[in-house]
Amino acid sequence: MELDVRRSIRQQLGVLRSAGVQQLPLGCNPVAPTADTLETHAPTVGPVDESLQTLCDQVSTCQKCTELVASRSRTVFGVGNPRARLCFFGEGPGAEEDRLGEPFVGAAGQLLNRIIQACTLTREEVYILNTVKCRPPGNRNPTAVEVEHCRPFFEQQLKLIQPEFICCLGGVAAKALLPNTTSVGKMRLRLHEWRDAKVVVTYHPAYVLREPKAKRQVWDDMKFLMSQMGVKL
Repeated sequence: MELDVRRSIRQQLGVLRSAGVQQLPLGCNPVAPTADTLETHAPTVGPVDESLQTLCDQVSTCQKCTELVASRSRTVFGVGNPRARLCFFGEGPGAEEDRLGEPFVGAAGQLLNRIIQACTLTREEVYILNTVKCRPPGNRNPTAVEVEHCRPFFEQQLKLIQPEFICCLGGVAAKALLPNTTSVGKMRLRLHEWRDAKVVVTYHPAYVLREPKAKRQVWDDMKFLMSQMGVKL
């Protein structure tokens, strides 16, 4: 029961966050924290967090892709729970992501948020990252060379997080992670493997925005993924 209540609260907070609400008002007489409560509820920073931060710092100073370095505003590392069971692995940053430095915050990100919520999860429970960490000009697909330049970064991210499941969003992500990649349509509704993680492939949210008929297929993929994770929908 307690887990259900906590999940419901997280879902509601996720909805509010998607709507642009960044903080909730305190009551008229908020209880001042004591030393005990501060110690009990203080956020913990472990080796994984520190290693991810070190990797993020390395990404922020990367100069390998001359064109991307010249056009980027920010590098876009990743966001979410560093101990997540599930990672969503996308393609590359768009204009909003480049501006804010966070993956999936534009229109495709709003759709991904709704997909995550429909799976009874929240953005804070999963981890979201992209194949390349800089926005390709004009939102073009990253080149094979650009993907290879970023490979050490996204592979190390995944090794540190050690997710049980990875959901590849689109063909670029699937090709970067899996050998013998065919079309997304032929890779759907099957379990693939990357190291010790189980991998599911579906269409990128940006594709769904262009082709609304793909919504049903993506939802079928999410139901398949949740069934493999043991999450009831």
